[in-house]
Amino acid sequence: MQVFEAKPKEWGNSLGITIPSDIVKNEHLSTKMNMKVIIIGEEMQQLKKAFGTLKLKKPTQQVMDEIDEGYD
Repeated sequence: MQVFEAKPKEWGNSLGITIPSDIVKNEHLSTKMNMKVIIIGEEMQQLKKAFGTLKLKKPTQQVMDEIDEGYD
């Protein structure tokens, strides 16, 4: 799996992206293959930035231990 950024360009009534040649070679891609493309838009980028920013007054392990107490 390779990750790269691309800016879509108009292609008729659709949008198209160009896959860099080094990725085409490394992944052995061809026009005869089906591919799955994952789109990560701006909203997902903002979510990724916010992930892990929650600050707790207690250490994470202590919070996890407190959660586990009810399941013994």
